[in-house]
Amino acid sequence: MRHVAVVDLGYGDAGKGTVVDWLCATRPVHTVVRFNGGAQAAHNVVLRDGRHHTFAQFGAGTFHPGVRTHLSRHVVVDPLALAAEADHLATVGVPDALDRLTVDGDALLATPYHRAANQAREIARGADRHGSCGLGVGEAVAYGLAHPDEAPRVADCHRPALLRRRLTALRDRLTAELGPLDAPPVEDCLPAFTGFAGRVAIVDETWLAGALRAGTCVFEGAQGVLLDEWHGFHPYTTWSTTTFANADSLLAEAGRSGDVTRIGVLRVVTTRHGHGPLVTEDPSLPFTDHHNATNPWQGRFRFGHFDAVAHRYALAAAGGVDGLALTHLDLAGPGLRICRRYDTTDRLTPGPPGDLDRQAALTARLLRSRPLYDDPPPDWAEAVRAELNTPVVLTSHGPTADDKATHGPLLAAPALAYPV
Repeated sequence: MRHVAVVDLGYGDAGKGTVVDWLCATRPVHTVVRFNGGAQAAHNVVLRDGRHHTFAQFGAGTFHPGVRTHLSRHVVVDPLALAAEADHLATVGVPDALDRLTVDGDALLATPYHRAANQAREIARGADRHGSCGLGVGEAVAYGLAHPDEAPRVADCHRPALLRRRLTALRDRLTAELGPLDAPPVEDCLPAFTGFAGRVAIVDETWLAGALRAGTCVFEGAQGVLLDEWHGFHPYTTWSTTTFANADSLLAEAGRSGDVTRIGVLRVVTTRHGHGPLVTEDPSLPFTDHHNATNPWQGRFRFGHFDAVAHRYALAAAGGVDGLALTHLDLAGPGLRICRRYDTTDRLTPGPPGDLDRQAALTARLLRSRPLYDDPPPDWAEAVRAELNTPVVLTSHGPTADDKATHGPLLAAPALAYPV
């Protein structure tokens, strides 16, 4: 089977983790490759025995023995959060997650200074918050763009003197801009970063080519296309490319262009965590999500009826997919409707990357738009296929791999033993 890339065609939280877990449960997978985002990802996986983990930086196939995780250079790596995540995995029966991890040395580091600056900026926005996760991922990307030759990177953890200089310069610049930061001294941070370098395998860009030759790799995206840094609804977006673009570039560099099956994940209920447009939001929908609670940084987890207009836009921005994975079908009922058009339009067209003024204008338009609803379809998978003109190849009626069903040959594979 070809390699597989998984992205979210909504605002995130559609179920990428459970789809990746299912892929690793039903076929031999060598490595899960993370190709964007960082520690702010929250991909929930539940096993049939009730064990649960929220995957942030480790790949969502880590419950399966032997499946590796590779953090590509497009990931913002937070060693402190990674250590905490590894500790939790050990408590749920996965003691060797760090042994199965490789990290590209060119990836940016997220540090306590990025996190403190991120939180200070978000607090200063007051009622105009963007809905940041408050973990410093966007701050690290912004600093890397402003100071590309001085931004701390993973490989620097092997060179304490260089890392000390870069952390000091980072702290001093952010302090000069924002005032005192709620973060520890540089000397207190260094042992954690150098310890990280001694514990995990830090590799160069050639490592992935070998993994792609060794077996099937699953490229696991983070967040959602509707939050994309260029195609999302600015300014309520992420500092990350959430389409397939990064995965495509990694495959091309390894000489494997096009050797991938592209899967887009959608909830039957359109959701959003935090501020920004959600045209079909309906507070009367009787849903909760205990894996996505309201929190001080992102804000409230919001529910809406299925927004075919927004998801068609995401599909176009992502360049299309080979098949759709439709999740949370257990929530479909007589009160959940489908929105095929707004009062202003039935189609949104992606623009060229980089035109944030255009995206801000689109955001303003969406905030004024009102949904027009049709009755619940008798067959949700068929309705979604028709609206997005793309086959639904996987459906999910619950959180575990056992709750998934394939449709057609695209993802069919002999079942493997699932861990209990």
